[in-house]
Amino acid sequence: MQTLLKLSRGIDAFTRWTARRLAWLILVAVVISAVNAIVRKTFDTSSNSWLELQWVLFSIVFLLCAPWTLLDNEHIRIDIFNSMMPKKVRNVIDVIGHLFFLLPLTVVMIITGVPFFLRSFHINEQSGNAGGLPQWPAKSLIMIAFAFLLVQGVSELIKRIAVMRGLIPDAHESQVKAIEAEVEHLVEAIEKK
Repeated sequence: MQTLLKLSRGIDAFTRWTARRLAWLILVAVVISAVNAIVRKTFDTSSNSWLELQWVLFSIVFLLCAPWTLLDNEHIRIDIFNSMMPKKVRNVIDVIGHLFFLLPLTVVMIITGVPFFLRSFHINEQSGNAGGLPQWPAKSLIMIAFAFLLVQGVSELIKRIAVMRGLIPDAHESQVKAIEAEVEHLVEAIEKK
C-alpha cells in the first residue's frame, strides 16, 4: 500500500502542477475576449478564429483542470446530505462512486474520444466558420482530459482506501467540518423564521 500511496502523491503533484499553470489560460481568454470586443466595436471588424480561440482556451481550463477539482474535493455532490452521513458511510460512497462510476466513465470517454480525435486529425478538420481554427486540437482535449481524470480518480481511490484502513489521515476532514458548520448555520436560520 505504501507504494500505491507514493504513486498517488506523484499523481497529485502532477495534477496540481499542471492545473495551476493551465488555470492562467482563463486570464488569456478574458484578454482575448476584451481585445476582440474592442476591435469589433472600434473598427467594425472581427475574426472567427479569435472567438474560437476563446472557446478552446476555456475548454482547456475546464477539461484539464477537472482532475484538480477532484483532487481538492470540490467536485459536485449534495453536501447537505453528504455531511449528515457518518464518515464511514461517506468513505464507502466515495469508493463505490470512484470505482463503479468515475473510473468506468473515464475509460469509456477515452475509448470513444480517441477515434473521435483521430478521424478529425486525419482529415485535418477545420471549423465550419469562415476563418475559424482547426478542430482536431480541441477534439484531442477530450481524450487527454479524461485520461488525466482517470489517473486522478485512481489516486483518489488509493487515498480513500488508505484513509479507511487508517494508514493516512483524511485530508478533507476539515472541509467536511466546515460544510457541517454551514449546514448547521442554515438550519438555525430557517428555524428562526
